[in-house]
Order: sequence, then structure tokens, then C-alpha cells
Amino acid sequence: VQLQASGGGLVQPGGSLRLSCAASGANLSLLRMGWYRQAPGKQRDLVADISGGRATHYADYVKGRFTISRDNAKNTVYLQMNNLKPEDTAVYYCNRAGPTFLNWGQGTLVTVSS
Repeated sequence: VQLQASGGGLVQPGGSLRLSCAASGANLSLLRMGWYRQAPGKQRDLVADISGGRATHYADYVKGRFTISRDNAKNTVYLQMNNLKPEDTAVYYCNRAGPTFLNWGQGTLVTVSS
């Protein structure tokens, strides 16, 4: 199983990015999937998750700014990030939202800086 996150980059505060997570070797459609992030020196945190039925949950600090979605036909999960802040700088990963995890991919780096 491989999870490939992409779409990161350098963006100015207030900007937007759309992350994608494509899976190979596993059918994600029935899994609750999540986007996680890990800033330097900090633990990896779950920022958003989406069920197979598309119910979503968000960490308080991204509510109203981030939107998680999925396209089961493409076996892909997305994270639309708007109004980005410097504190959103981190490596972003996708994976199951527990209780067990698929192999962690390399993640995609998001840097928010002027």
C-alpha cells in the first residue's frame, strides 16, 4: 500500500493550497481517512478526517479554513486549505484516521511565509 501526498509548496499568508492523496494497493472508499500534519519538533496531529459516507471532522484551529473531501472513483482524498497562516507550516500526510494505519508516505511540505 502506498499513499502519495502532493500539492504542497510555499505560499504567502492568506493564500490557498489544495493537497491530494492518491492511494495504490488499497481501496480507500470504505475507510475513514485523515490529513495529518507535523511541524518541526512537534508531534503529528490529525487536522481533518472524512468517513466513507463523507462525514467530516476538523481540528478547531483549521475549522472554517480547511475542507477535506474525497473522490472514491479516483481513490483520492483532498485537503483544500484557505486563509493559510504561518503556523500551518508543516509536513502534511494522509492516512487512515485510526485505529490502525496504512504505510505512511513521505508527506508534502507546506510552508506559509511572506
